[in-house]
Amino acid sequence: MTIRDAVAADLDAIMALERASFPTDAWSEAMMREELASPHARYIVDVDGAALTGYAGLRAPRGARDADIQTIAIAEAARGRGRGRAMLRELLAEADRRRVRDVFLEVRADNPLAHTLYASEGFAEVGRRPRYYQPDDVDAVVMRLDVPAWRHARGDTVTPTSEAGACT
Repeated sequence: MTIRDAVAADLDAIMALERASFPTDAWSEAMMREELASPHARYIVDVDGAALTGYAGLRAPRGARDADIQTIAIAEAARGRGRGRAMLRELLAEADRRRVRDVFLEVRADNPLAHTLYASEGFAEVGRRPRYYQPDDVDAVVMRLDVPAWRHARGDTVTPTSEAGACT
């Protein structure tokens, strides 16, 4: 499996995974197309051979002190192999390269596996948004990560470069 930057040609596969992963609140194709093209975002995909098995996105405008993990999705058959963590770490390294101080995200309160992943990387709950995910009436748990502290905890002295396959 290899992590690489997402390209426009990945949109159909991303949307298929988006709809499978988030059946009640999937993003529209237009929204995802805009995200992939945005200069303020970086989207990556995890591929196994020719199959796209995951994708993730970060919104971090150049010069901003904070950023947002927009989404992370892994195909059900590829879960439990560390691919979500690998993509999360690549997005956090990108935030670090952009000199972001804090990364925020929202996670469904009914998704304990994702919550555990984020907490294990150093994210801490900073709030809740009641009934945020509709139509399911599920709260969003808002989490924050101090990027320099994350880098220090990992023992990184130099932020990795963004190269195709760098996070395999």
